[in-house]
Amino acid sequence: MSALRGGKPHREPLSAGIFCAGLIVVASAFAPLLPAQEQTVRSDSATSQQQEHSHSKEITSLQDLLNEAEQSNPQISAARHAWEAAKQVPSQVSTLPDPQFVVQQVNVGSPRPFAGYTNSDFAYFGLGVSQDIPYPGKLHLRGEMAQRDSDVAQDQYESVRRSVLAGVKATYFQLSYLAQTLQILESDGQFLEQVEKAAEARYRSGMGSQQDLLQAQLEQTKLLREITMHHLEVAKAQAQIKQLLNRSQSSPDVEPSPLPDTPLAQSFDELLDAATNRNPDISGAQQMVAKEKLQVDVANKDFDPDFTIQYMWQRTDPTQYRAYYMLSVGVSVPIYRSRKQRPELAEAEANLARSKSEAESQTQQVAFRLRTAFDSVEKADELLKIYKDGLLPQARTEFQSGLAAYQNNRQEFQSLFTSFLDVLSMDEEYWQTLADRETAIAQIEQLTGLSLRQEESDQ
Repeated sequence: MSALRGGKPHREPLSAGIFCAGLIVVASAFAPLLPAQEQTVRSDSATSQQQEHSHSKEITSLQDLLNEAEQSNPQISAARHAWEAAKQVPSQVSTLPDPQFVVQQVNVGSPRPFAGYTNSDFAYFGLGVSQDIPYPGKLHLRGEMAQRDSDVAQDQYESVRRSVLAGVKATYFQLSYLAQTLQILESDGQFLEQVEKAAEARYRSGMGSQQDLLQAQLEQTKLLREITMHHLEVAKAQAQIKQLLNRSQSSPDVEPSPLPDTPLAQSFDELLDAATNRNPDISGAQQMVAKEKLQVDVANKDFDPDFTIQYMWQRTDPTQYRAYYMLSVGVSVPIYRSRKQRPELAEAEANLARSKSEAESQTQQVAFRLRTAFDSVEKADELLKIYKDGLLPQARTEFQSGLAAYQNNRQEFQSLFTSFLDVLSMDEEYWQTLADRETAIAQIEQLTGLSLRQEESDQ
C-alpha cells in the first residue's frame, strides 16, 4: 500500500493469506455501515470472483519452469557446448605431432628428371619420414593442463546453470507477489468504497466534513494508480521469465503458485561445508591453481631439448649400385635460456601465485554471500514471528477501536484512515519479509548446490 502513502509501489512478493484475514476483520468492522442485503450481495460476489480467478488459469509449478530453463536457455546451452568442446582438447595436445613424409629425387649432369640415374651413384630417388619428439613428460603435462581447462569449463557451465535457475526463481517469486498483491488491491478497493460511503453518510447527516469524503475518493484514485503500476510490473516480469525460458514473447503468460515458506534446517557450518565442496566458482578457481602448477612444470621441462628423428631410403640404378639407408637424429638445444625459458618460468610462477590469491578471494566471497543470506533467513524468521504475534494483531485492534470511536463521533476521519493504512502496511511488510526470506533461500541453493525446496528434492 505504498502508493496510498504517496511513495513508489513495492515490488517484493506478497501473499494473500494473513492479509485477507485482516481484511475480513475490516469487513466485519464496517458491517454496521451497510444494509444486510448489500453485505450478502457483496460477499457472494467476492466469493464468486475469487473462485473464478482461481480456476481461470492453470498454475505452472516452479520445478517445471526450472526443468524447461535447463533444457532451453541459450546461455546454459552455450556453456554446455563450450564444455563439450573443451573435453576434446586433452587428447589433441597430448599426442605426438604428425609425422612428415618426404620424397626426394636428385639428378646428375642435367635438370631432366632421373638424369644420371643409370650411370652415377650420386643420382637417386628417395623416400623418407621424420617425426618430432618432445622431451619425455612434456606431452603428458600439456594433456593434464588441457584437462584442467576442461574441468574449468565444466564448472563455468554449472555456474551459468545455477545463475539462470536462480533468475527463474527470483522472477517466479516476483510474479507470485504481483499476482497476489493485485488480488489484495482489488479487495482493498471494496473496503475503500465502504469507507467512502461511511464518510458520505456522516457528511449528509452533518456529523462529518466534505474533506473526509474527498480524501476517501482521492485514495480510491491512488489505489487505481497502484493497480495499474502492478500490471506494468507483471508485464515486465512475464517478459523476463520468458526470456530466461527462451519462449516467444507472444506465448501464454506464466501463472505462479502462492509464495512458499521453505524451512532451513541446516546450520551455517553445514551450508559452508557444502558450498566449499560443491560451489562451481570455488571449484573453478581451484582447477585454475592446479593448471598453473602444471604450467610451472611445463616451463621447467622447456629447459630440456626436443628431438627430431628422420629415416631415408635412397635408390639409384639397382643393376649397378646398391641402395642407401640413412637415419638422422636432430636435437633442439635451448641456448637462449635467459631470454626465453627463464622468463617463461617466471611468468608461470607469477600466474600460479595470482591463481592462488584468486582462489582464496573466491572462497571468501562465497562465504560472505552465504553468511549474508543465512543471516537474512534467521532475521526474517524473527521478524515474521513479531508480525504474526504482535504487530498485526495490535494494528487490527487499534483500527477496530478507531472505527467504533469514529461511528460515535469520538475520533476524526484522518485518524481512522491512518490506522486503516497501518493495517495494510503491516500486512505488506509481513509478506515482503517472507519474500526476502525466499530470495535468500534461493541464493543459498545457488551457492551450495543443495535443493532446499521439497518439490526440488523429490525430483
